[in-house]
This record gives sequence, C-alpha cells and structure tokens, in this order.
Amino acid sequence: MITIKTFIFNPFQENTYLLYDETGEAVIIDPGCYSKSEEEQLSNFISSNNLKLKHLLNTHSHIDHILGNRFISKTYNLPVQSHREDEFLIARAQEQAVLFGMQIDAPPAVGKYIDESNTIKFGKSVLKITHAPGHSPGSLVFYNEDERFMIVGDVLFNQSIGRTDLPGGNLDTLLKSIFTKLFPLGDDMKVYPGHGTTTTIGQERISNPFF
Repeated sequence: MITIKTFIFNPFQENTYLLYDETGEAVIIDPGCYSKSEEEQLSNFISSNNLKLKHLLNTHSHIDHILGNRFISKTYNLPVQSHREDEFLIARAQEQAVLFGMQIDAPPAVGKYIDESNTIKFGKSVLKITHAPGHSPGSLVFYNEDERFMIVGDVLFNQSIGRTDLPGGNLDTLLKSIFTKLFPLGDDMKVYPGHGTTTTIGQERISNPFF
C-alpha cells in the first residue's frame, strides 16, 4: 500500500509528493523545497519515518518543481530523472528565477531520461509513466493502476488545466494529452496536481470548464 505525503513548498505553493510503501522505500516527485527550513522539514520527515529514498522524479522542469533537486540529489545521492524534452528548461532555470526575484544555484543536470517505456519501482510498488505534453514539452504523469492515483504535475488541476503561455506550451497539445492519455485511465483515478487540491478524473470530466 502506497502512502502519499504532500508538502507545500516555495513561493509558488508547489505540491511536493513523497511516496512510500510498507518496506520503507520511497520516491520523491517534484521536490520544490526552496528555503533551509523547507529542506529540513522534508529531510526530517524522511529520517523520522526511516525511509530510504530510491528515486528523484520530475513531472516537468519549471523552476517551482525543481528548486529542491540539488538538495535531494546531493543529500541522498540520487540522479534527477525527467523527460529529455524538458532539458532546455533546466538550462534556463536561473534566468527564470531572476524574473521572479529569486536567486538559485544552477540545478543539477538530468541523470537519467525517462519516458513511457520506463517504470519506477520502489519496495513492492510500481509507478507507470505516460507522456502528456502541452504545459511543457516533456510533462510526465506518474500513476499506479492498482491503487488508482496519478501524480500529474501541472497538466491538470481541480477545475483547471496547466497554463500554456510558457516556452514550449501549447493548448491544443495539452487538451489532447488530457483527453487521450489521462481520461482513458478511468473516472475513479485520484489526481494529485502540482498546485492546489486533489480531484478525480471523473470530477474533472463533468465539471472542469475547459472540457
């Protein structure tokens, strides 16, 4: 059984997800910890629950979702795993940060490219991957069919969708991703977005104003 712990980090109020099962093995998705106190909050939870972090995953590479990559990669000796098509965003991360009045060190390079051909294994658990571009070219969704949940980054929100006015974004592509990649996974799929509250595919199918 997978436990999902949500942390809300950084000025963008980004959802960082820590997933772990009964073995104590864990994955972190989109570490957004920005301040020292946020780093300590995350690392203290990992240590106090005796978790062993096995994977560092990014749904996409906008700065609010990768601010903690350097800390996690260095602290737990893990490579960053994300889609190749978002690599250009990592190269621009420091430039993006300045636009928001922030200063950051250069984030670590991607250590392993992942896509739909990969699965993420930790403990007794497995996450599948679907590529859902539109918010960014390399947006990924991590999901578990048995336990009926998906971590979607900024592809889909409760009553909204990801913005498409950023570099590499495209509204038609995003809507196609949602209709062809997410909706077929089932109305009972619980959706954990990159910002805001959880929802379900069924709820969004019938009430999201974009559909």
